[in-house]
Amino acid sequence: MTAPVPRLVRASDAAEDARLVAAAASGDRQAFADLYRRHLGAVYARLTRVVGPVAERDDLVQHIFLDVYRALPRFRGDAAFTTFLHRIVLNVACEHLERHRRGRSEPLDDRQLETLMTAGASPEQQARHRQDLRRLFDRLDGLSAKRRAAFVLVAVEGMSLDEAAALLGANVPAVKQRVLEARRELAKALDREPKEST
Repeated sequence: MTAPVPRLVRASDAAEDARLVAAAASGDRQAFADLYRRHLGAVYARLTRVVGPVAERDDLVQHIFLDVYRALPRFRGDAAFTTFLHRIVLNVACEHLERHRRGRSEPLDDRQLETLMTAGASPEQQARHRQDLRRLFDRLDGLSAKRRAAFVLVAVEGMSLDEAAALLGANVPAVKQRVLEARRELAKALDREPKEST
């Protein structure tokens, strides 16, 4: 049985993150627990967008936070904690995608879809978004891990190429190329799908 999908939190306050990171790096377990609670929803949502609704998501989230805990003493604050955290999310997601074959995603249920969707849409828009997300995850299974991560960050989440490159640890031209190749592969997959009769 999987854990309930955590609710996304509002954008984190960098000063509070810095305070908690410093305390957690010094061995304060409560501070790390607070970091975990502050960022769990965002981590779960981004992980789901990249790897899809795989059965191992809860284990992957635990893996992510274990990696964060181990890496905290080396975190110097050159980037925001959220950048540091989400680099780890993407590394774990890409490692998972590379280890597993295509077609391992489970169907998305409505609660999971709510986590992935942006707020403020009308009921009609939300229904269309749900249908589009289900189809999108079916197609994403055919992409390589790097192309899939770049595509999700840029085309699904709406990040700039610069922002995506910072999280992926790649240069902007490489990320742009991955997104273009992902779009081409997805377009080919769409062309191969049977057309609905009107």
